[in-house]
Amino acid sequence: NALCEKRSGHARLMAWELQEERKRSCVNIEELTNVLDGGKFQTRLRRETEEIVYLDPVFRHDDTHYLSPEEAYTRALQKSVRYIERYRELNFLEDPLRKSYFIRAISVVLPTSVHETMFLPNLEGQATEEQKKKWLVPARRYEIIGVYAQTEMGHGTYIRGLETTATYDPKTEEFVLNSPTLTSFKWWPGGIAYTATHTVVIAKLITQGKNHGIHHFIVPLRSLGDHRPLPGIKVGDVGPKFGFQEVDNGFLQLDGVRIPRENMLMAHAKVDPDGTYSSPPHARLSYATMIYVRTVIVAYAADDLSRAVTIATRYSVVRRQTPSNRNSPETQILDYKTQQYKLLPEIANSYALKMAGKFMLELYLSSQGKINGGNLTSLPVLHATSAGLKAFSTDMVVSGIETCRLACGGMGYSLASGLPNLYVRALPSQTYEGDNTVLYLQTARFLQKLYSQQQPQAKLSQDVIYLAADYEQHETWPTQCSDQLLDPQAHVDAYRHRALRLVSRANRMMEDVLRKGGDQSSAWNSASVAWVRAARAHCHLSVLRMFLAALQSASTTVSNQRILKELYNLFALYGIAENAQEFQLDGYVSSHQVDMVQAQVYSLLSVIRKEAVALVDAFDHRDELLCSVAGRYDGDVYNHLYQWALKSPRNKSDVHPAYHKHLKKLINPHAKL
Repeated sequence: NALCEKRSGHARLMAWELQEERKRSCVNIEELTNVLDGGKFQTRLRRETEEIVYLDPVFRHDDTHYLSPEEAYTRALQKSVRYIERYRELNFLEDPLRKSYFIRAISVVLPTSVHETMFLPNLEGQATEEQKKKWLVPARRYEIIGVYAQTEMGHGTYIRGLETTATYDPKTEEFVLNSPTLTSFKWWPGGIAYTATHTVVIAKLITQGKNHGIHHFIVPLRSLGDHRPLPGIKVGDVGPKFGFQEVDNGFLQLDGVRIPRENMLMAHAKVDPDGTYSSPPHARLSYATMIYVRTVIVAYAADDLSRAVTIATRYSVVRRQTPSNRNSPETQILDYKTQQYKLLPEIANSYALKMAGKFMLELYLSSQGKINGGNLTSLPVLHATSAGLKAFSTDMVVSGIETCRLACGGMGYSLASGLPNLYVRALPSQTYEGDNTVLYLQTARFLQKLYSQQQPQAKLSQDVIYLAADYEQHETWPTQCSDQLLDPQAHVDAYRHRALRLVSRANRMMEDVLRKGGDQSSAWNSASVAWVRAARAHCHLSVLRMFLAALQSASTTVSNQRILKELYNLFALYGIAENAQEFQLDGYVSSHQVDMVQAQVYSLLSVIRKEAVALVDAFDHRDELLCSVAGRYDGDVYNHLYQWALKSPRNKSDVHPAYHKHLKKLINPHAKL
């Protein structure tokens, strides 16, 4: 109860079901939280930062469900300004970890979010030192607010098809930017409609009559005096969306907009005053910013899923349905095996993605120095990994949140549960910063290239060692009993074999088309569905290995190690059970072995069920962050659900005004209107 009081800010009675769950747990929740956060220091810093956010009245998580889009934007902009004030006060520029905790605690996508996620990274990666002094310094101080304009109404992932032009005029040493067609209008940039003062525009560079492809340009959008759009700039809002009403996603039309030559970001490619173009020493350096953004998405993908499964698990302990016999109380729905099969794998997925996110961030940081120094040997691996894991992790998160929502029945349909908001928040991640299907295919091209090269194991990393020419393969999965099913090497072998077979099948489909006279493009298109499956299998293998590596290096209690091992086992075996057909390709895994795997999954569900509440408590999501009646730490669901309903504006009167306008004449036609 003391912990409950600390989290809520006042004393309250905890639902006895949750109290019992926590009392009988063998998990050291605090140590498990430290493992998830990356250490005691990180946990302490995160909590201190969250406290700053939750004590600030501007950041309070009021009920926003009844706000109009304009009200939602205004409220979010107020939070943006307050965030920037605290950003300066707390010197976030020198403390990026605290900044990340602060943003996550705000738990609202701010109109200024793209400034930090896209605008600043582009300046850091694409600008010269002189340009950084001019643009990056004021941008970091929020003296200007920037966004990123790449996607057009008619073009998205295929950036070489972008129509926006930047034509160099050597007479004035200026670029002239134009949106030549309706489909060339920039479409979707977050913050561009009302908030931003500047943007990075991705446009085709034309100089001396030649098109040199896409490049980055800094374009001022609005006057810093009165915030009005500048000449030649037409911006507006794209209209109502599935979610994110608080963000002003907009469009941009450029009509003869002139910018100085120095506004082209020239860290790599350059245009001289006379219009002479110098190509970048390494064309692939332009990928670096996008890789960073995708890395960040992977690093924090688990946040929303862990919140959803926290809500659904706690609610499933409090919620009861149907007694097992006449003389017993109704059963907690988490005790039903069907409910466990829905939710407990999502707990395992959350832990797996937490570990994979840390690994991806470490991989990026370890490669960044080499790339900045001109050593690009790690770039293909980094690009393929970030693309594939962005797709795999966001697919898993969106699917998992929906599973959690459905597992809560009618409660999951109510905004009071917090689950619809989490779903809407996560859903765009499958398409922004690269459509997931396209990203899987980018990873697939990397796999296809390695597979075709038939290199020896010595030249390949562990992630792709299964593609080596001398990789030792087994005709069948050498797993004959339940104990062997819990051997991590058996899992890795099975996942590698699955990925290899899917890569081999996709490559064979391509070769068949080529043998019949088809060209490379048609061959790739014919096999693209198979390549997506192969890439997804490769990513699944990668996350499995990352989870296993994190488990083996985790420093925690014996009981915590035990439950983490069970979560890992569930992640591994559930993945086999749910994708059995792919593991059974060429008879590697038999039907009998699939039955054994399924039986072991059911057994693991019973073990993990006992610690389910402790496992989600370890995510350490405060009630203020969850914004959920169903997922409250104290489990007082029904009282707060009723209080939440009473706040509806429709409950201000016993008789709705619409009765007098419409219904009265139907059911009481003789009454005077």
